[in-house]
Amino acid sequence: MTNSIRQSDLEAYLDEALPAAEMSAIEDALRNNSELSAQLIQINSRRDAGVHTVGEIWRRHRISCPSRDELGSFLLEILEDDHTQYIQFHLNEVGCRLCQANLFDLKAQQEDSADDVTVRRKKYFQSSIGQLRTE
Repeated sequence: MTNSIRQSDLEAYLDEALPAAEMSAIEDALRNNSELSAQLIQINSRRDAGVHTVGEIWRRHRISCPSRDELGSFLLEILEDDHTQYIQFHLNEVGCRLCQANLFDLKAQQEDSADDVTVRRKKYFQSSIGQLRTE
């Protein structure tokens, strides 16, 4: 894989914007290839010096990522079709780990909320036993 690692891959590696398997493969390649490590150091130096491209700024600030509110609406299936398709593409094809983690967290919150409602209803019912009159 060492020969197939491009500068854009290294930049994405620094931004932690690659799927876990690719991150791991690049990390292994960096350990075994001093030229690749030197290239990574050069990219970091350029960034530290303030030299940025529009693409780097776009990726670093995650401009293409949907907001957490949009991901929540996606989860509730209340978005328009084109917006839903974009988020599906972003999650599945681009493989944005940050958005996948946000979506996972929102799903967990949604499941927790459903469990909380069930427990609360059960408590209300149990606390009202014997308190309701039959006429």
